[in-house]
Amino acid sequence: MRVFDASSMIYARDNYPIGQFPGLWEWMAGQIGSKQLVMSSVALDEVNHKTPDCGEWLKDNNLEQLAISNAILQDAKRIKGLLGIVDDNYHPKGVGENDILIIATARLHGAELVSDEERQTNLPQVSSKRKIPAVCAMQTVSVSCINFIEYIKASGAVFR
Repeated sequence: MRVFDASSMIYARDNYPIGQFPGLWEWMAGQIGSKQLVMSSVALDEVNHKTPDCGEWLKDNNLEQLAISNAILQDAKRIKGLLGIVDDNYHPKGVGENDILIIATARLHGAELVSDEERQTNLPQVSSKRKIPAVCAMQTVSVSCINFIEYIKASGAVFR
C-alpha cells in the first residue's frame, strides 16, 4: 500500500492529463480499487480544494481515505516535537500541520509515502525547515518516501 500526498496526485494530474494518458489513469484506478493507492483524509481535502476535478475523479474511483485517528495525532505530535515546532509556529519553508499528519498516517499504516515535495540535498540547519522527504528520512521517523515518477518506475507497469 502506498499513501499519496496531495502534491503527487496534483503532479500526476498536471503533468499526465487523463485525456492524453488514459492507460496511466486506468492503471491508477486499478491501484485504488485494490487499495494499493490510498490517501489520508487531509491530503484528499487538499486535492479537493486545489484541483476539484481531480478530487472528483478520486471520489468516482472510490479512493480509500485513511482517517486521522488518535494514534496518528499522537505520532504527529511526536514528529512535530522532533522538528522543534512549538504550538502552531510552523516555518513557511518547512512542513505544515497537514504534512506531519500525512507522514504520521503513512508511518502508522506501515506504508510508503508518495510525495512530490522538494528533495533537500542539504538539510537545513533548522529542523522545522525540512520538507516531507527530509522528515520521512529522519531516523526517528523512518518512512520510505518516493516521488510520482519513482512510483511509476517501481510498478514496472507499461502504458501503451
